[in-house]
Amino acid sequence: MPRSFFERPATVVAPQLLHKILARADGRAGRIVEVEAYEGAVDPAAHSFRGKTPRNAVMFGPAGHMYVYFTYGMHWCCNCVCGPDGHGVLIRALQPLHGVDQMRRARPGGIPDRDLCRGPARLTQALGITGAQNGIDLVHPQAGFAVVDDGMPAPDAPLRSARIGIRVAIDWPWRWSVPGSRYVSGPSRA
Repeated sequence: MPRSFFERPATVVAPQLLHKILARADGRAGRIVEVEAYEGAVDPAAHSFRGKTPRNAVMFGPAGHMYVYFTYGMHWCCNCVCGPDGHGVLIRALQPLHGVDQMRRARPGGIPDRDLCRGPARLTQALGITGAQNGIDLVHPQAGFAVVDDGMPAPDAPLRSARIGIRVAIDWPWRWSVPGSRYVSGPSRA
């Protein structure tokens, strides 16, 4: 994906990320089926709402980079940084496509394929995303990860609902998912 794709508001980029592929250089890849947008200074649920800090500095850098953060003291989550400053799209769920055996090894315990990447923490585990990937460039595959367009268009009518797992701005309809996907992480709340 070109950098210009990401250099737009998160609420524009988010639904267009559906059906794109998040790929790792080691062969693991999944089709994006659920996302949430966060828009910086106007969005009290965004990590960047109160301005730039050491934790969220990546969100104020060039668009097209990965912002990775630790949450609940145990899980990593990954976002695509968008423009303008402070905007980002949380990748909530993937449909596993390639490297499924590697994903199973990263998430042992006989987890069904449907659940390998169904949720932001699960997908980071399955793809081996940690704080070490914070700030990598998703536009250049040599960074180890990339968002790839294989020609499958975003859904014409993606499901749109309120974001989940947050405490403020919970009614903002900035969550999009692929209709009928069994890999979506949670129920839709319109």
